[in-house]
Amino acid sequence: MIRAWFSVVIYFIVFVLLQVLVMNNIHLFGVITPFIYIYVILKLPVDITRSKTILISFLLGFIIDIFSNTFGMHAAACTLIGFIRMPLMERIVDMKEMPEGLQPSYKLFGYSKFIHYAVLLVAIHHITLFLIESFSFFQPLYMIVRMLSSILLTLVLVCVIEAFNLDKEKSGE
Repeated sequence: MIRAWFSVVIYFIVFVLLQVLVMNNIHLFGVITPFIYIYVILKLPVDITRSKTILISFLLGFIIDIFSNTFGMHAAACTLIGFIRMPLMERIVDMKEMPEGLQPSYKLFGYSKFIHYAVLLVAIHHITLFLIESFSFFQPLYMIVRMLSSILLTLVLVCVIEAFNLDKEKSGE
């Protein structure tokens, strides 16, 4: 259990720095921005309480807001996915079979269930974030293109990072 919390702290620090220093400066085609920091929420241990998940999610979003000058948009989107994470996970996998202290992964959930879990959380986060950001439906096509392309890029990056974690687990580290 301590190892899982240690990795959560490391993920938190690394992905906040990665988001603030690198990802926030990427705007492919003026439309696509990856929000890789939500990987921290995806990788929280499966047995963590809902209140701890919401608190960690809020803090993560709040720190991103501080560095991005976004006035609570990331905190709101992260708090929402922190709130729905456990019920969503319970619908995707049988939580009774999950060992205590482990983090969601390809290995634990299986490829299709982990991707399903990641797609839903990333999509809910991005849709919430972009709706709060635009706060109107003035350019709906542009907003939909931004949402879908950012969701796709974030999911690709999450899957790549998770594949590297899978290789690390297989090598016995």
